[in-house]
Amino acid sequence: MTWRSRWLWVPPACLAVMALSCGAAAAADKTKVDRATKQVEQGAKQIGQGKVGPGFKEMFTGIGHTIVEGAKFSGEKIKEGGQAAEPKAKSAWEQVRDGSVDVGRSVKAFFSRLFGS
Repeated sequence: MTWRSRWLWVPPACLAVMALSCGAAAAADKTKVDRATKQVEQGAKQIGQGKVGPGFKEMFTGIGHTIVEGAKFSGEKIKEGGQAAEPKAKSAWEQVRDGSVDVGRSVKAFFSRLFGS
């Protein structure tokens, strides 16, 4: 591979590193994403040094790890948000009590309308 063709791969690799480090760091666990981002950076540096095969392998492995860790963290946050939005589960006694209060109100309303109080 000639020097010119190697240098054609450096700008896209640098752009990929910057995009992943900016977007994924905010979306995932910081330590795991930092580790994956460093792996992407190391791969890009290897590509720049002429080690194209190992560099691409390292870079794409880092990209994969970044995606996986980001998905795990996002899934956990969505799950936590869903649990926070759930209404409090009522016990069986609370449900029976609420039902009997509603029946009492209905009966009272029925007789109030019937006898016009």
